[in-house]
Amino acid sequence: MKKIRILLADDHAIVRAGLRLLLESQPDLEVVGEAADGRETVQRVRELHPDVVVMDIAMPDLNGLEATRRIKQDDPQVQILALTMHENERYFFQMIHAGASGYVVKGAPPSDFLQAVRSVHQGQAYLYPSLAKKLLEEYLSSRARDDREVSDDLTDREREVLRLIAEGKTGKEIAELLTLSVHTVERHRQNIMGKLQLHNRAELTRYAIRKGLIDLEA
Repeated sequence: MKKIRILLADDHAIVRAGLRLLLESQPDLEVVGEAADGRETVQRVRELHPDVVVMDIAMPDLNGLEATRRIKQDDPQVQILALTMHENERYFFQMIHAGASGYVVKGAPPSDFLQAVRSVHQGQAYLYPSLAKKLLEEYLSSRARDDREVSDDLTDREREVLRLIAEGKTGKEIAELLTLSVHTVERHRQNIMGKLQLHNRAELTRYAIRKGLIDLEA
């Protein structure tokens, strides 16, 4: 069996020692080297050509973020697994953007860490479950907030015009129904498209359906 070759990058010797013991207890894993700072990590990768680098983010001389970026520039085939105490989406996105394939917090169970190592080696992305849940919740919250903000930005009159556009009414028909001039209806339509960043009737109709402004069964 060909073992997965791993480089440990962490400025705490006791952390590296614990990780080495855990990894080398597995028949398919071996630690080929260690590094105590980001600059040393980049150099050791060039010398040892590991399959996976377990990368701490907060390291002296050169942090894990910049070290990851340089390693991926040198050799895109090397997989980076961020291992950090920071359960924070800002660090996660920075590391992923730099080229990391996985992100695990140091408080994770050993089984999760081992799964992460194997996953990134296979070219898969790995995100620690508690952080994945947090990111999903924040994403959904952000989407809901954005929808509310966009929706609330329309005036009552603009909502009426949008609903009638989505129902297939012409500008003249909308003007007659709302006792407005055709010119005023057109101005409302332009304002609606500008606020919602939509570009045609089809997009306006889809938005109105999604927001429940028209009854599809009517």
